[in-house]
Amino acid sequence: MTKILMTSVRPDEQAAIDAYAAAHQIEIITSPHVIQASLDLVPGVDGVVIQQRGAVPAEVYPFLKQHGLRQITTRTAGVDTIDLPLARANGLVVTNVPAYSPRSVAEFALMQIFRLLRHTPTLDHRVAAGDFRWAGLQAKEIHTATIGIIGVGRIGGTLAQLLHALGAKVLGFDLKPRPELAEIVEYTTKRELLARADVVSLHVDLNPTSVGLIGAPELALMQPSASLVNASRGPVVDTAALIAALKDHTIAAAALDTVEREAPVFNQDHHADLATLPTPIQTLLALPNVIMTPHIAFFTNQAVQNMVEIALDDVLAILAGKPSAHEITALP
Repeated sequence: MTKILMTSVRPDEQAAIDAYAAAHQIEIITSPHVIQASLDLVPGVDGVVIQQRGAVPAEVYPFLKQHGLRQITTRTAGVDTIDLPLARANGLVVTNVPAYSPRSVAEFALMQIFRLLRHTPTLDHRVAAGDFRWAGLQAKEIHTATIGIIGVGRIGGTLAQLLHALGAKVLGFDLKPRPELAEIVEYTTKRELLARADVVSLHVDLNPTSVGLIGAPELALMQPSASLVNASRGPVVDTAALIAALKDHTIAAAALDTVEREAPVFNQDHHADLATLPTPIQTLLALPNVIMTPHIAFFTNQAVQNMVEIALDDVLAILAGKPSAHEITALP
């Protein structure tokens, strides 16, 4: 019987994993720990599926090869945690789940756009402090707003469609504009998008060209009344520059579902040790014009099921000697 190891498994994934194992008559061993802490479970398995935010240590790749594995699959879209050259050097095919549910993240970004247009970060802080005044909180209705999307791919394109249906003006910046969205997205330069948008929403993957994509020069181009949504990856935004821009009101607010140095913080209970969190995260949490959520935009019933099933489909295909449409072949 085929045996597959899945690491970093959360309780909410277990039902989908059990259903898949029963339907395909395979054995799936699960571990709540990252791959490097689960290597004792590797001997005897045929395939491995991971999900982690920190880098896979270099010693993992030859260990997998030594035990006869031919692939490593991440049930996420991002593959920046995997050393692609090292995986290739050890004969490991790398696959990901590039589109587990574009609508899950797009809907979350849309919710954050509404919250920013309605000034809810400031409103929530005021009310919590007993200040119930309206001054400075007049909002823009969505159909009067201009929303800029940087990265108009699967997720960004889905968000564009949702915004268009609501009557918003949608600006887009992407190195590969999608012709099918030409009727609903006005493609423009990054500079013009930043200058014109009431809210800028980021939907790029993490790669060497996207690290620090939004820094002090880019934030300076935005209107003082504009806001930023980051539902992509933390390093896409220069955190220090963002904090400075929020403090001096270069921009009005930010909704951050992902930030730099989030790995040891997000999806953990830190209510008893908040003072030990990385200083930039503590600073962002204290700002009245910030909404922070713990990298949860993807977390819907449909997305979780798709992430499990697509990842396991790829493992079985590779084990059967068949190609996977999700194989990562480009090296950085």
